[in-house]
Amino acid sequence: MAGVEQVAVEEGESGMRLDRWFKAHYPGLAFGQLQKLLRTGQVRLDGGRAKSDTRVQPGQTVRVPPLQGVDKAGAGPLTQKTLKSLDDGDALSKMLLHEDPKVLVFDKPSGLAVQGGSGVVRSVDSMLEAWRNKKGEKPRLVHRLDRDTSGVLAVARTRLAAMKLAEAFRHRTTEKIYWALVKGAPGKREGRISSWLVKEATPEGDRVRVAKHGEDGAEHAITEWRVVEQAGQQLTWIEFRPETGRTHQLRVHAVQMGCPIIGDPKYFEADHNWSLPGGMQNRLHLHARRLVIPHPDGGVIDVSAPLPPHMRQSWNMLGFEEASAGE
Repeated sequence: MAGVEQVAVEEGESGMRLDRWFKAHYPGLAFGQLQKLLRTGQVRLDGGRAKSDTRVQPGQTVRVPPLQGVDKAGAGPLTQKTLKSLDDGDALSKMLLHEDPKVLVFDKPSGLAVQGGSGVVRSVDSMLEAWRNKKGEKPRLVHRLDRDTSGVLAVARTRLAAMKLAEAFRHRTTEKIYWALVKGAPGKREGRISSWLVKEATPEGDRVRVAKHGEDGAEHAITEWRVVEQAGQQLTWIEFRPETGRTHQLRVHAVQMGCPIIGDPKYFEADHNWSLPGGMQNRLHLHARRLVIPHPDGGVIDVSAPLPPHMRQSWNMLGFEEASAGE
C-alpha cells in the first residue's frame, strides 16, 4: 500500500512504550487516532499486533500507515544527521528563527560547534561565510553556546549591531532561559547559585571547577533556577536563568546542586546503582530555550526555540508538557 512506512526502532529507544515512540516520531498524531490504528491492526510491530503500552526494542520494525496531515518529528529542528546533507546556506535557512536588517537568531542543533577549533570541521561561524551581504560583511557572533547545547543563538548582521548586542550580554540586560533534565531532585523548588569558577586543562580537555574566591583566573558565576516538573525522585526538569555567561556555568552549577545534567559527558558521574532510563538517549539534555534581548534599533527581540529531537523524546517518555513551564 502506497504511503506505508516501515520504521526501525533505534538504539536509544530501547524499552520505550509504543505510544511514547509515536509521540516522539509523529508529535501531531492524536492519542485517540493512534488507539484506533492499533485496534484495527494498521500499526504493527515486527508484523504482529501491538498495544499502546508494548515496549519496543532496537532493531524492531514499526509499520506506520499513511497519516494524513501529521508531521514527522524530523520536520522540526535540524539534527546532526540532517545537517550533513545541506550546504551552509540551506542549513542556516533551516535553523533561522528570526530575521531583520540588523539581527539573525538561529536554532543551533546539538553537536554543531559555534566556533572552529581543534577537530572542528564545520561551525556556525564558518557557515556564516555563506551569508555575507553585498558589502562583503559576514554576520558576527555575539555570544556562544557549548557544542552539545542546542537552542537560541543570536548573530549580528552589522558591525554596529554586534557592538550593541555584545554590550547587552556584557551588561546583563538580556534574559536567557535554559531547560535541562537532571538526575535526582533538588531539596527545594527554586534557588540561586553564586560561586567562583575556574577553567583548567586536563588530559580529557578543558574542564571547569568551583574555585576559591580570589583564586587566580576564577570568575564569578550566578544562576537562578526553579523546578518545572519531576518524575518522582529520579529525574527533574529544571529551568535555569544564568545572570552571567561563564564557560560550562550551568553544567557545573547543576553538579553543585547535586543534580548533574543527563548525558553530560564531562560532569555527569553516576553511581553503580543508577542507569539511564530505557528509551532515553545518552546526550546532553541542556537547551537554550529562550532569549530576550534589546534590539540595536530599540525595542526587544524575544525568541524561543523548540526542544531538540532527543530532548523531546525524553519529555514525551516522561509525560512532561512544554506548557508546564508557564512561559
